[in-house]
Amino acid sequence: MKGASDLSGSIGTTLLRRHIGRWLTVLRESAGISQDAAARALQRGSSTIWRIEAGDSRIRFRDVDVDAMCTLYRVSPETRHRLLTMTRETREAPRRAWWHDYTESALPAWFGLYVSLEDSAATIRHFVSESVPGLLQTREYAEAVTRLPVGLLTDEEVERRVKIRLERQALLNSPRPPHLRTIINQAVLDRLVGGPEVMVAQLEHILDAMKRHSVSVRVLPYSAGEHAGMTSTFTLLSFPNAPLATEPVEPPLAYVDTLTGALYLNKAEEIRAYDLVWSDLESRALDEASSREMIENALEALTSGRPDQRDVAQE
Repeated sequence: MKGASDLSGSIGTTLLRRHIGRWLTVLRESAGISQDAAARALQRGSSTIWRIEAGDSRIRFRDVDVDAMCTLYRVSPETRHRLLTMTRETREAPRRAWWHDYTESALPAWFGLYVSLEDSAATIRHFVSESVPGLLQTREYAEAVTRLPVGLLTDEEVERRVKIRLERQALLNSPRPPHLRTIINQAVLDRLVGGPEVMVAQLEHILDAMKRHSVSVRVLPYSAGEHAGMTSTFTLLSFPNAPLATEPVEPPLAYVDTLTGALYLNKAEEIRAYDLVWSDLESRALDEASSREMIENALEALTSGRPDQRDVAQE
């Protein structure tokens, strides 16, 4: 696996450019406009429109062109703003590690490429070994984990990141939410984060989330023994097909979060490796009913003071 520094510069910008191009293609097709018709309306050559949608490195995304395309394709103000901020990123900071959003003192307005991709994903698969995934965290739990290590962030930075994390959760309440499939290590249930009251509220929040048809939470018990996810936690994003097309709007993506950056992996062999890890985890995790029982037992143990109840679901 490449280090974060290996993905800076041209590789990172290429991924961003390709995502912008695919997004513009979907918007054009959704508006029922051909490439030739778009070129005529925008007074640009057909080859230029093709290169824009291909994310060609020779294309400079100009505000005037992006704004004109947004008007022609009748996009929402929110989509227009996001596209403009992303395209400016390709011009203004081509050598900066733009995925470094969670470790900088000033976060990009568009919350990083991952959040944009997460917004358009059809399925989000999370494996976490030490903490509740961000999309399912309560505010108090998020504050507790975001403050660590002590001294890294100011109170203002902690608040900003917690706010972003909670705003991302609105994705689960959208008219067409992605299918969130999460596998959590049993240690996540046993680890007391923020104190008993915070943990009780967090476990109750997970149980409530599991009532949604679009949310699946499964627990990987200690009894599973060794497993393929022991080396890393990760997220796999899969995307819906573009309108009138048989191919996804974006190829599958593996995302690995780190303390000082993140990795975006999209090569076929990389995706295959993480798919194999996910399959191994699924084969070892409890089913949803047994997982719910284990979470309920952990909750009962916290409220009754009987920690021995946490392992009942494994027996």
